[in-house]
Amino acid sequence: MGRRAKNKQDAPLPLDLDKTYDGKVTKGVHDRLKHQSVRAHKQREAAALGQNGGGRAKKRRSGSSNNKREAGAAASKKPRQESDDDSGNDDSGGAAAGVLDAPDDGWDNASLESDSELDGSGSGSELGGSTDEFDSAEEMVTAQEPGPGALDLLGDSSGSEDGFESYDEIGTDDDDNMDDDGDAAMTFRDMERRSRMLDAQRAEDVEMAEMEQADAKAAVADGERELFALPTEEQVAAETEAPPDLPLVQLRIQEIIRVLNNFAQLRDPERSRNDYTEQLKRDLCHYYGYNDYLMTKLLQLFPVAEAVEFFEANEVPRPVTIRTNTLKTRRRDLAQALINRGANLDPIGKWTKVGLTIFDAPVPIGATPEYMAGHYMIQAASSFLPVVALAPQENEKVLDMSAAPGGKTTYCAALMKNTGLVVANDANREREKALVANVHRLGITNTLVCNYDGREFPKIMGGFDRVLLDAPCSGTGVISKDASVKTNKSDDDFRMLTHLQKELVLSAIDSANAASPTGGFIVYSTCSVTVEEDEAVVNYALRKRPNVRLVSTGLDFGRPGFTSFRGKDFHSSLALTRRFFPHTHNMDGFFVAKFQKTSNKIQVPERSSSATAAAGTATAGTARFIVPAGSGALLKRKKRKTKPSGGAT
Repeated sequence: MGRRAKNKQDAPLPLDLDKTYDGKVTKGVHDRLKHQSVRAHKQREAAALGQNGGGRAKKRRSGSSNNKREAGAAASKKPRQESDDDSGNDDSGGAAAGVLDAPDDGWDNASLESDSELDGSGSGSELGGSTDEFDSAEEMVTAQEPGPGALDLLGDSSGSEDGFESYDEIGTDDDDNMDDDGDAAMTFRDMERRSRMLDAQRAEDVEMAEMEQADAKAAVADGERELFALPTEEQVAAETEAPPDLPLVQLRIQEIIRVLNNFAQLRDPERSRNDYTEQLKRDLCHYYGYNDYLMTKLLQLFPVAEAVEFFEANEVPRPVTIRTNTLKTRRRDLAQALINRGANLDPIGKWTKVGLTIFDAPVPIGATPEYMAGHYMIQAASSFLPVVALAPQENEKVLDMSAAPGGKTTYCAALMKNTGLVVANDANREREKALVANVHRLGITNTLVCNYDGREFPKIMGGFDRVLLDAPCSGTGVISKDASVKTNKSDDDFRMLTHLQKELVLSAIDSANAASPTGGFIVYSTCSVTVEEDEAVVNYALRKRPNVRLVSTGLDFGRPGFTSFRGKDFHSSLALTRRFFPHTHNMDGFFVAKFQKTSNKIQVPERSSSATAAAGTATAGTARFIVPAGSGALLKRKKRKTKPSGGAT
């Protein structure tokens, strides 16, 4: 025996029928009233439209139970009250005029009064009425069909126990019938069908879009795409006078790169490759804000597509990184303390065990109690690299020739565990204030801070086991931090900087002691990506100091240095140097080279014996050896025996 659904409510009956049947409505009476209400409504629609007849006949689903469910759904779709004034048919007057249909909730709201009706106790005689009250003989047969199936108003006898239909059974009209019947409410089946149609249409649109893209790529590959035309001289002159149209410039940059990547097929026969590159350089200067000189230098380093990636990376700031001070804490403990303060962080990478990347934090990273206590140093990830390459050991004597603001100096002291001696020198006295403050805050006790010109340092102090030179440079690797580099660098600046760098690297080599049992290493680094400041300076040092050689930096990532560049050949060992770029390594542009000093004496040809830059010379056959001051080596000189001067007798 089925149960009455909880959301089913009996439709109210007209007053006269309620009195006639004493409040009890059988299935036959309910079906007759329902049929009369539906037909009366359709007749009113036909009268309003000026049509004759009783409305359109709907297609019925085969099977007795399906017909009854459709009749119940049609009745539930008419939530208006039938009144005697609106009635247009004698058959629908009186009894059907005052029937209020069930709410339009999409469910079969047939009224059940007793369990005896569900048990099939009612007989066919209770249906009452004549056959002319039904639209067809099929509906009359369905209404009079005995058995439980005919009396199961809420669905088939095999349906759910609660008596309501599943989603697949609700709504059986076709799409055409649903469109014809304007007042019919959308059923679950209609919604599902339309949803499938929309999904199919969407999938077809996606497939068509993919086919169009494939055709476009094939057209480009076959050379069928319209050739890109460079702007004329008049257009270029007009663009220089007016503010640049950035979307147009960006589109033109992409088109020129596409042409240059397949120049043989996509070029304009009347234009040369130089015309395309010159226009590309002008557009890049307008779009990214570089001056013509620096743009020319940077375009010489990369292919055009990679150059654009480099420029884009310079527009995005690098992530904030910190270095754990292992003299006071461990990285794991520091990370937990910052996480407790709401910071979102991760280790920098496998190449360092002390670095952390801070993605965001609710408090300033430079004002936390941990920072004040010296547990970490805010330091760019690229600044870790020279110290990692230098690898200072305990109880060594280390020189940081250009130390301010102290990130690399304090890292060296931490690796040495506050043993030995770290000499932190900087030529700028104002910058040394930050150096001294960081040394005290981080608890460094083995560091000596001094203020000398690095070029004269070998004459002041020498004999260091390891020397670190982070030379002053143009800053082309840190444009994301200092955008003024785009416009304030010229050829004179690069000539001055490269000359200073060459003097400093020779001074750093002369300050190292080749006889050191654990050291004799020199690391040269810059935050520049230009060849003039990197490979050219290292190659110069190898020529001027044949007593040094390049060794591996110990960094297992980064690009090898150039061994030839624009017709200039460098020493083959320059492949041991390492380059780092913002668009490939997500850190500031950097260059690192590591020397090892093999001897404190410099062998020079006889013809250059007059060029002495040292404290003394020694001769062995026809070769001369120069011993630079500060190298830690002492000249062995024979003591000349002098005869006592005789006095007059």
